[in-house]
Amino acid sequence: MTPKILFILHLPPPVHGAAMMGKYLQQSTLINGTFEADYINLSTSKHLDEIGKGRMKKIFGFFQLQIKVVTALIKKDYDLCYMTLTAQGVGFYKDFFIVLLLKIFGKKIIYHFHNKGVAAHQHKTIPNLLYKFTFKKTKSILLSQFLYPDIEKYVSKEDVYYCPNGIPQTLQHAENEAMGLRHQPPFRILFLSNMMAEKGVWTLLDACKILKLQNEDFECHFIGAWSDVSEANFRDWIETNAMSGHVFAHGKKYGSEKDQYFKQANVFVFPTHYHNETFGLVNLEAMEYSLPVISTKEGGIPDVVLDGTTGFLVRKKDAVGLAEKIQFLIQNRSISEKMGEAGRKRFLNKFTLDKFEETLTGILATSAQN
Repeated sequence: MTPKILFILHLPPPVHGAAMMGKYLQQSTLINGTFEADYINLSTSKHLDEIGKGRMKKIFGFFQLQIKVVTALIKKDYDLCYMTLTAQGVGFYKDFFIVLLLKIFGKKIIYHFHNKGVAAHQHKTIPNLLYKFTFKKTKSILLSQFLYPDIEKYVSKEDVYYCPNGIPQTLQHAENEAMGLRHQPPFRILFLSNMMAEKGVWTLLDACKILKLQNEDFECHFIGAWSDVSEANFRDWIETNAMSGHVFAHGKKYGSEKDQYFKQANVFVFPTHYHNETFGLVNLEAMEYSLPVISTKEGGIPDVVLDGTTGFLVRKKDAVGLAEKIQFLIQNRSISEKMGEAGRKRFLNKFTLDKFEETLTGILATSAQN
């Protein structure tokens, strides 16, 4: 008999890592062919700046969400309920009521974490009590072994599965005509994420200032939606620091427009210190395009970027260290290209969407049957 699974997960908008993975799941031929799957959108925010903030329309949306869950549980006897639980903050308290409903109905639950923060709040009395209830007799899926300490207090290793994220392949071959620009000066640095301070925007800008003082020939291109780093503040920084010939912001880009920046870049830089960072899907995109990646030891990123092999991992908020690594790649193009090639091979072996779907399907099938 085909296992019946209720997926309660984040879907875009807004566009962020958890929502994109939710979209991939919802559209997965393998998942929908293996299970009798129903989907409920856990998101009550429509824009990034609404996440973690309470508004009346979000409260109304939350009650609608509860009604959808109860209705689904009444209509069908699910073998497993899959939920992308928010680890802490307002989102956790909202999700807790969904967990409560699932447990009232006596459902088997597996959580899939695309964020972190349990360990940071486990010492507080109320969160500690709620976490104990939430994790009792459940399973959890983590993106990386480096994330296990976040839930270690409540979940034994026997109840944890590991499933690294994966993304669709967009390149059939590692090289094409647009990538020929990589061999022409200037050295092109690419940043792609939402324009948030915690994603490392200001750290990278400070590193660019250092590179200019070192007389390096480079361009740094920022792709992403404006957030707490506003376009006005960004432009003011460029003007104040006389960086107009080196630093460029292009706003949001999708599809082929975004691809062109990956194809023309020499290095991808993602110096995140975002408190909810667990994996960094953008690093996978860069690896597919044979780019060396410079990132940080945040969340599960050390499971993705191999320091010294497919790129470098630098300390968070360390503009000097970041500039040193970028400068090394500028001055050692052959090493930069070898790192990019190693990154592409690693992507193809571990981080494609197909591999993600296969791993997750196995985990869910096992969990639904046990």
